[in-house]
Amino acid sequence: MTQPNSPINSIKQPVRRATKQPWFERLARLGYAAKGLVYFIVGFLAAQAAFGAGGRTTNTSGALTTIVIQPFGKFLLFIVTIGIIGYVLWRIVQTILDPEHAGEQMNAKRIAQRLGYAFSALTYCGLALTAVKLIMGSEGGNGEATEDWTELFLAQPLGRWLVGLAGVIVISVGFYYLYEAYKAKFRRHLKLSQMNHFEQTWAVHLGRFGIAARGIVFAIIGLFLILAGKQSDASQTKGFGEALAILAQQPFGSWLLGIVALGLIAYGIYSVIEARYRQIVRGKS
Repeated sequence: MTQPNSPINSIKQPVRRATKQPWFERLARLGYAAKGLVYFIVGFLAAQAAFGAGGRTTNTSGALTTIVIQPFGKFLLFIVTIGIIGYVLWRIVQTILDPEHAGEQMNAKRIAQRLGYAFSALTYCGLALTAVKLIMGSEGGNGEATEDWTELFLAQPLGRWLVGLAGVIVISVGFYYLYEAYKAKFRRHLKLSQMNHFEQTWAVHLGRFGIAARGIVFAIIGLFLILAGKQSDASQTKGFGEALAILAQQPFGSWLLGIVALGLIAYGIYSVIEARYRQIVRGKS
């Protein structure tokens, strides 16, 4: 049990006070909507590429670049950036507190869950920084962050094993997404009582399809991380957009890419549903 005057408790208290402010829930919901728009664009561009209508496979940073080049793109990207920051804050709250009342006992499952929230916060923080650079008119990044991080880890003692372990973890996340999609466990996070039967049905269908698509992409990324560790070659790693491109290179690649792309579009729409119906609750007092 955490002591009343412990450093952890001193961090929890101001965070918990922040979650009680009306702006916090609005910002968190805007975060889900912003994430939904980003994934919708990634899926839409990949679907265009799959079905021969132009488009390209890209990652979330590429989606931000697509936004900024539209009419009033910088203004729209500014709104999206605020949303991404809101999502980062929500993930930090999920890391520090227990806002969804999953249980304060720190067993292996809870630790893994909170580490996942922390990693998500770090990832979207990087995405927010990319968005700020694009708004300011500079390059958003070289799109090779995965390779850069892999090269950094490979340079460390036992680097090959660390990269291989990261690959195993990413694959495990991918399979967990597939399991979550199959079981529709995400339903417990939605305010189902405020949804009619039609809304509930489509929320489950879109959530399953979208989360499964993300699971497939994560599994591909994890496989190439393991390959990079085995060969001690950072160039073997693949980011989100590159994983989609690999699908297109397989037999029946257009169909595979098209299905996953439609799944990412579904995930984008589901995230917007989360923006409306997600349970954003306070941490325990």
